Amino acid sequence: MIFKWDGHTHTKFCYHGNPAEQPLYLDRAIELGFQRYTISEHPPLPEQWVADPELMAELAMPLEELPVYLAYAEEMKKRYEERLEVTVGLEMDYLHGREDFSNELLERYGGRLEDVLVSVHYLPGRGGIRCLDYKADDFRDGLLSYYGTMDAVVNEYYNHVEQAIEWAAALPMRKRLGHVQLIEKFREALPPIDPELVERRLAGLLPKLEAAGLGIDVNVAGLRVPTCGQAYAPQSFLAACAERGIPLVYGSDTHKPEHVGADWAWFEAAVGGLKR
Repeated sequence: MIFKWDGHTHTKFCYHGNPAEQPLYLDRAIELGFQRYTISEHPPLPEQWVADPELMAELAMPLEELPVYLAYAEEMKKRYEERLEVTVGLEMDYLHGREDFSNELLERYGGRLEDVLVSVHYLPGRGGIRCLDYKADDFRDGLLSYYGTMDAVVNEYYNHVEQAIEWAAALPMRKRLGHVQLIEKFREALPPIDPELVERRLAGLLPKLEAAGLGIDVNVAGLRVPTCGQAYAPQSFLAACAERGIPLVYGSDTHKPEHVGADWAWFEAAVGGLKR
C-alpha cells in the first residue's frame, strides 16, 4: 500500500495560481484519502530577478509576505492535525549566482520548514535571467535563440540541476528535487530534444541525489499541460531512483483546488511495483 502523500502544492500566496483559501485544498485531500499534504509555496525572489516587471510580479510572493505565509501554513497544520498530516514547506528556486539570497532566507526561516523542494525554473538567457516554463514563445525567444539548439539548452538546464543538488545537500530538512524534467514542458511546441542526451543527463544525477539525500518530486503537472503530455519524471528514471533507495514522492503541483490528487492513479501505477 502506497503512503498517500502530496508533496508539492501551492496556495493563495502564488500569484500565478488561485486565490482559494487553504481549507478547500485540504478538505479535498482528506476526501481523496491523502495521509500527508505538504504546503510548498514559492518563496520571494531577488528584486528584478527577471527583467519583465509583469512576469516578475507573478512569479513569487513579496519578501514581506513570507512570514505571513508561514504563519498561515502553520495555522492550517494545527487546524487539521487530527484529520491530515500537514507539513510546512517551500519550493526553493535554485538561483544561480544568488545563492546568498536563498541562504539568507533559510537562515532566517529554515527552522520553521519541514519540507523543501529545490527546483530549477530559471536559466541565463537573452537579456538576463529567463523563466524556462513561462510560455513556449518566450522559451524560443529567450533561451533557444541564446543557446542555439534545444540540446544546448537541455545541457545547461541539467548543469543547473546538478548545481541545485549540490547546493541542497547541506539543507537539514526533508528535501526533494522538483520536477526534474520541467525542461520538456513545451516539447510539442519546440524543436525535438535528443532522448539519449536526456537519459544520459538523468543517469548522471542518480549518484548526486543519493549522496545529497534528496528525494524526487514525481510531478504529474506535465500530464495536464497540452504542450507536454507526460509527467516530469520518466519511468526509467523512477526505476533507477528506486533501485538506489531515492525516495519517490507524488507531486500534484496543484495551483487550484481541483488539481488536488490529479493523476494519482498514474503515480500509483508508475511506482507501485518498484522497489521503494
